Amino acid sequence: MKYVFLLTAFLALVSCKNKDKDPDLSIHTEWEHNFQAISQGGDTLYAAKSSEEILAKFEEKKAAYEVNPNNLDNLIWYGRFAAYTGDYRKAIEIYSQGLEDFPKESRLLRHRGHRYISVREFDNAIADLSLAVKLIQGKENMIEEDGMPNDKNIPVSTMHGNIYYHLGLAYYLNRNLPAALEAYKKCLQTSNNPDNVVSATHWIYMIHRRMGRAEAAQNYLRNIHEDMNVIENQSYYKACLFYKGLLDLEDVYDPSAEGTPTNSALKYAVGNWYLYNGNPDQAHGIFNEIISGKDWASFGYIAAETDLAKPYTMR
Repeated sequence: MKYVFLLTAFLALVSCKNKDKDPDLSIHTEWEHNFQAISQGGDTLYAAKSSEEILAKFEEKKAAYEVNPNNLDNLIWYGRFAAYTGDYRKAIEIYSQGLEDFPKESRLLRHRGHRYISVREFDNAIADLSLAVKLIQGKENMIEEDGMPNDKNIPVSTMHGNIYYHLGLAYYLNRNLPAALEAYKKCLQTSNNPDNVVSATHWIYMIHRRMGRAEAAQNYLRNIHEDMNVIENQSYYKACLFYKGLLDLEDVYDPSAEGTPTNSALKYAVGNWYLYNGNPDQAHGIFNEIISGKDWASFGYIAAETDLAKPYTMR
């Protein structure tokens, strides 16, 4: 009887310890495959060949991390450039190791959440990004430095904005449109930078239309006009101008455009436009067009893949 009591006490102690551990920080598991992910259509997705420039920068960030692995910025940049080489699993591993030393660091959760989206693990992305949202409450928002700077070398996004943006995307891909809408509304509130305004407005408009709320969607286009100083998010800007009737279909849709993140984002906007305007065949044709490309980690590609694999029922 004494042994039964001791065993029960031991199991209770272990249970309490496990409850104390934040489950959101423990979702990473070792990846033992030579591919990065499996698409929602069942295809294996491999890392594309990286340029010599990206590989050189990756080695530079890796060396800086190895010299001082306790430096949070070194760790983040090491992970970001691992992802830029196409090795999203390595990036997830780096961020997971970092979270062991910095368990309440929202920036690590933001970047790991982004890369969970890349590899189609949307539940894990939501867990990371939701925790990041909790951690930033009451904290100052700051500009997030670009890993791949634009032509003007002007960062256009913020730390809080990126957390809400990627959380909204993860919810959208997981078919929770009300939660996605709320996240993008929060994203819109983080900054009045034109790039943030057009990117958040694009998703807010599109989600409202998917939910059958045409009037609410139109209301968000009031802040969109033709002389906005958009530096980076030109595809979202063009999409918003198209939604508002300031651009024609031929101005935004080129079937022959190569598969790049920018082109896929714009094509997805057009496909969605066809879908919520009652033309599913045209929409699916464009979605298939997108996934015939090679930019499988781009948001437009993932969204098109999701719509083909898990069609959302229009309200």
